[in-house]
Parts: sequence; structure tokens; C-alpha cells
Amino acid sequence: MKFLIDNQLPVALARFLTSQGHDVEHVLDLRMDEDDDSAIWSYAVVQGRTLVTKDEDFFHVATHGGTGSVIWVRLGNCRNQALIAAFERALPQVLAALQQGSRVVELR
Repeated sequence: MKFLIDNQLPVALARFLTSQGHDVEHVLDLRMDEDDDSAIWSYAVVQGRTLVTKDEDFFHVATHGGTGSVIWVRLGNCRNQALIAAFERALPQVLAALQQGSRVVELR
């Protein structure tokens, strides 16, 4: 699966997902960390990447038509280790939901 990690989430998450065999980019690596939401969303859609974000705005974009998918991270502030552990636990269900056509998958 192809992912784009948004600015509020650590590069360590991108590394973890890459280690799990996924094609992952982080907005920092793309020098898009100061781009507006529409540029980030457009990039994700054109590249066929699921956007991984904590930004509620993308939830609304993904649920109002068009294309693209979002993993909406609803965890509070936590250390990278706890964030990655949450992804590791939920990843099989998240991937299954995306493969079944869900446009928004919440990670709580």
C-alpha cells in the first residue's frame, strides 16, 4: 500500500510502515511541510497514496466526494513508541478496511 504521512506525525512512523513493506513518503521528505492542505491532498490523490494524518480537515475532504483515502489518527499526544505500537496493533484491520474501499479509517 502507498501512504503519505502528514506533518503532525513523525518520520519514525514512515520508517515503521516502510519496514512493513509499504511505499511511504513523509511531507517533510517532499519539502511539502509548509504547503496548504489542498496541495497535500492533491499530491496524495494523484500519487494514489492514502494520507495518514491527525488533521480533521482531511476527514471532511475525504467524506465529501472525489477520490482519495485517509487514515485519521485520533490518538492524543503520545510518544513515537506508543504511536507506532498503536499502528502495529491496528494495521491488519486498517489495511483490510482500505482494501475493501473505505475512504476514511479512524485509528483510535
